[in-house]
Amino acid sequence: MRIGGWIPSLPAGAWPVLGADALSAVGSGMTMPFLIVYLHQERGIPLATAGVAAAMLALAALAGNPLGGAAADRFGPRPTLATGLAMAAAGSAAIALVREPWHAFFATALTGFGLAVATPTMDALLARLVPPQVRSTVFAVRHATSNAGFAIGGTAAALIVSARHDPSYALLYRLDAASFLLAIPLMFLWPVAVPPADPPEHAAAGGYRAVVSDRVFLRLWLLIAVLVTVGYAQFTSALPAYTAQTGLGAGMLAIAFTVNMVTVTLAQLLVLRVLHRIRRRTALLLLCLSWAVTWALVLASGRMSGWAAVAAVLLAALVFGLGETLMSPTVPPLVNELAPDSLRGRYNGAATLAYTTGFAIGPVIAGALLERELGTVLFVALIAACGMAAVLATRLPTGPPERRRL
Repeated sequence: MRIGGWIPSLPAGAWPVLGADALSAVGSGMTMPFLIVYLHQERGIPLATAGVAAAMLALAALAGNPLGGAAADRFGPRPTLATGLAMAAAGSAAIALVREPWHAFFATALTGFGLAVATPTMDALLARLVPPQVRSTVFAVRHATSNAGFAIGGTAAALIVSARHDPSYALLYRLDAASFLLAIPLMFLWPVAVPPADPPEHAAAGGYRAVVSDRVFLRLWLLIAVLVTVGYAQFTSALPAYTAQTGLGAGMLAIAFTVNMVTVTLAQLLVLRVLHRIRRRTALLLLCLSWAVTWALVLASGRMSGWAAVAAVLLAALVFGLGETLMSPTVPPLVNELAPDSLRGRYNGAATLAYTTGFAIGPVIAGALLERELGTVLFVALIAACGMAAVLATRLPTGPPERRRL
């Protein structure tokens, strides 16, 4: 269960796909912070209604993830990915044309569904394009380049909005749609290296029934859902809300998110060079530790003032980013080691659904506790949950792939 050694280059066929992913991330980075603001300020939709429209992104993903995985197995990952990107482009373009609340519901649902189809399909395609020993590297590179894309997009959006006397957020959504459309031909620049079919005795059958009968994968699915619930989902929901309660401004929060993205972009491949010397189980334990330290720092920042509080939050963003660099070369390769070729799309679709589940649950927990000013309870619980995730990580079996499937 060791992470493969450092490989300085990737198969040529992977780079256009990674480029397409990074390009679409630039467009997404332009729009992610502005949806509710745009719908409310520019289209006159009430805040509560705009919040429901934003939630449609996640609700649509609950259907898009498994359907995208099944389509990748049936029709191939590349055409399915192109279809998902096209739907996301149509959704972003529709958001720019919103005039009524129902327009917003439809447009955000279409965007979320397209992204939900594209995400697991991208993982399945990358897993097919590279040999197993290179998967840790390709997923690490994807994480670094997509974070760079988000950072570039966010910076570009800030410049565009600040340069206009009367900011038009609709322009950002048109640019987002263009980024998805431009990504489609980019990923067709190199033919797919189709792996040989599974031997008959190992051929998978039963669709998602075969996936949910894999007890090792179910343990991994639960671990992913817990990690996302206590990690990514809280970083984007609990951290902003808590820092606002403690008096730290939006400008500081923007700097913290920038620190996080820069940390991931610069450190991802450096961390990968270290990870080949340790077991994936150890990497997951270090991940849990880093996110527990993150929430301890955030909790401590609420008891500080001035520059000490700012420094604690910025350090928390950095430590969280280091944890991200441990997850990206560890979890996706584990998913794809368990997946037979005939079910690779469905395994990645189910794994992505674990991410979606975590993102859906995490903000609800954070909002319920922070609304009652129970920040201390929230972050102590998150630290404890990181410990629970570490226990789950230790229960993942080791050994050769054929012995990992129970």
